Amino acid sequence: MADPAARELDAAGITCPRLRAAYARCRALNARHGRTYYLATRLLAPAQRPFVHALYGFARHADDIVDTGHEGRSTEQRAAELDALAGGLRAALADRRVAAGADPVLVAVCDTAHRHDLDPGHFEAFLTSMRMDTVVRDYPSFAELDGYMYGSAAVIGLQMLPVLGTAVPRAEAEPAAAALGVAFQLTNFLRDVAEDLDRDRVYLPADELAAFGVDRDLLLWCRRRARVDPRVRRALAHLVARTRAVYRRAEPGLRQLAAGSRPCVRTAFTLYGGILDEITAADYDVFTARAVVPTRRRLAVALPQLARARMARAPVNREVRWPSPGRAA
Repeated sequence: MADPAARELDAAGITCPRLRAAYARCRALNARHGRTYYLATRLLAPAQRPFVHALYGFARHADDIVDTGHEGRSTEQRAAELDALAGGLRAALADRRVAAGADPVLVAVCDTAHRHDLDPGHFEAFLTSMRMDTVVRDYPSFAELDGYMYGSAAVIGLQMLPVLGTAVPRAEAEPAAAALGVAFQLTNFLRDVAEDLDRDRVYLPADELAAFGVDRDLLLWCRRRARVDPRVRRALAHLVARTRAVYRRAEPGLRQLAAGSRPCVRTAFTLYGGILDEITAADYDVFTARAVVPTRRRLAVALPQLARARMARAPVNREVRWPSPGRAA
């Protein structure tokens, strides 16, 4: 009997051995590094999962170039690796072939892009934001941060739409999908303040921190002493509230998705929002422990959605898939 990964590849019509190995690599990356994201993908139809894993795997691969082992690699080296990745991706998207010996993640994401007619501009925007991570250490305002998040988060939501399917014309669903990507990333920024400080980065807008008397030096003081200054606590409470407002803008988009995809995204929506609950419950102490949604709550959210996913799975393949404006159906 085929293992779950093989069954997903069979369902997606992925038969080439090279492609199957590439998608399997992306699935392993998702399972290892994206626990909440991976749990949510289990609620999708098997035929959809490999493509979601490929998009996650590519984003993770680029992020690893920027962050993993960066102490031993110069800014120029990391930028060169990103440029090589971008060049390989650009060439593969143009001629529909990936060079022999290319990274399996690149093989899988290019196949996904061709099958779902993904906008190459979204990949370019994503890689532009990844390049920013090699040189930018602070964001003076939310406007500057929002520019970064367009490429690093909003376009991820936009790329997911063709894979998930929509119950409305795709252009109508795009604003909420982009907002959901931003909401997830803002949640990560709030959860990972300490980890980002260790990498010499602050992904919280400096002007909004300053309104509460907070700057990088105070955040570093909290990190070194594993304590939360009251000013930091108030600033984080403000930013949590601001992030919840982004979730509210994104929530109507859940109903715009194809029925079979809604349980997956609803689960991710609820569990990522649950990270904000954990930050609040810890009295905004993001310096001594990473906020994590407990397993029991994860299961309490996912299991009812699993039942809904199974009920919706039969019609998901019959539902209208709306094309992008100007693109062939």
